[in-house]
Amino acid sequence: MLPLTGILRGKRYTYQWASMLILLYLSEGVVRAMSDKGLSATLAGVEIALAVVFFFSAVFYARFSRNT
Repeated sequence: MLPLTGILRGKRYTYQWASMLILLYLSEGVVRAMSDKGLSATLAGVEIALAVVFFFSAVFYARFSRNT
């Protein structure tokens, strides 16, 4: 929730640091997917997918929104 304001306003700097923050969620999801079973592992897989989508979206937005 911390970067939500900057994301909604389209601030490039927020996308840059949020892409690094999301890697923590990605690593937590990978650990949970490998160690847990059942619904928890499934939800961890969803967390991994969402983190990957956000990471690449943020990186591409930051790359293509720069002033050249």
